[in-house]
Amino acid sequence: MSLCFCGSQVDFSTCCQPIHLNPLSANTPEQLMRARFCAHITKNVDFVVATYHPSCLAENERASIAESINENWTKLEVISAEAGAHLNEGYVTFKAFLEQDGFEHCLSERSRFLFENNQWYYVDGELDDTTAPRPLTVSSSKVARNDPCPCGSKKKYKKCCG
Repeated sequence: MSLCFCGSQVDFSTCCQPIHLNPLSANTPEQLMRARFCAHITKNVDFVVATYHPSCLAENERASIAESINENWTKLEVISAEAGAHLNEGYVTFKAFLEQDGFEHCLSERSRFLFENNQWYYVDGELDDTTAPRPLTVSSSKVARNDPCPCGSKKKYKKCCG
């Protein structure tokens, strides 16, 4: 058994892998979003391109999509999933983490999905640019309760990670 990379605590073979094999099997925007994250981990560029809404012309952006997929993605946190203005629209708010140059970066987004031709598609998203990268290693000096938190939140350590 291999747990799914999307963080669902379900086996990959019964969670996102079936959606990779058949994108029409994603029943909700959240399922598609989780499968798209797993496609980044498994380096499945074709799946990511195929699950962009046709209006996005993702095939024209294949090189930049492949570049994004080749980053060192590490984990996913789904914050919420909600219905849109009509039955064929949905939103998923999430945080996806990646490691780069000794820092952990967080992509925080509210993604919009549309259901057309019996399939959910990713359309676009609103980024939350307030998340600062944080070092993967913390220096050996002790952080005092009233010091700024080393995670970069600009809060006191005791009010954040302490």
